[in-house]
Amino acid sequence: MPITTSFALAFSLSMDAFAASLGKGASLNRPGVREAARVGAYFGLFELAAPILGWGLGLSFAHYIEAYDHWIAFGLLLVVGGRMAWLAWKNDGEDKPKADRHSPLALAMTAIATSIDATAVGITLGYMNVDVPTTIALIGLVTFTMAFGGVMLGRAAGPVLGRWAEVLGGLGLIAIGAKVLYDHTLGGFGGQLPG
Repeated sequence: MPITTSFALAFSLSMDAFAASLGKGASLNRPGVREAARVGAYFGLFELAAPILGWGLGLSFAHYIEAYDHWIAFGLLLVVGGRMAWLAWKNDGEDKPKADRHSPLALAMTAIATSIDATAVGITLGYMNVDVPTTIALIGLVTFTMAFGGVMLGRAAGPVLGRWAEVLGGLGLIAIGAKVLYDHTLGGFGGQLPG
């Protein structure tokens, strides 16, 4: 498999992290390069670890992961995104200062939720004509870069949109979860219900 295909796989897996990091950047008080790198490191490391975990699980456990990964991702993103949107909506109009950084738990939960699909992809890596270590390293590196950029773009959008940026960021996380759920259920049947 050519390196361009590995890059394409890494890019597609990083899009959820990019969307989530936009909301993360918008919800903070003008995050700087250090916080963007911190968020990027969380997303990049979890996205790097997920295919390694999937690769290690192998085919014997594939059906267990495929049966529930989309529900786990949807549930985590619903909780994290719903809480983010609700808190922003509840505090709208209040002059409450924004946080300077996200808690490790909030970052870890979001990073886990956006990297669950990469676990399933990792299961298939062993059966593809691909340099597995290089592909996994690219997944982590591209995700770090996309999340870093997402935080910095979110920083620019935050002052323009105000608290609505946080509401939209939370709703965006829920939308990502809904898309994952759709892709693994109805989308897997060509948009038609089975039966």
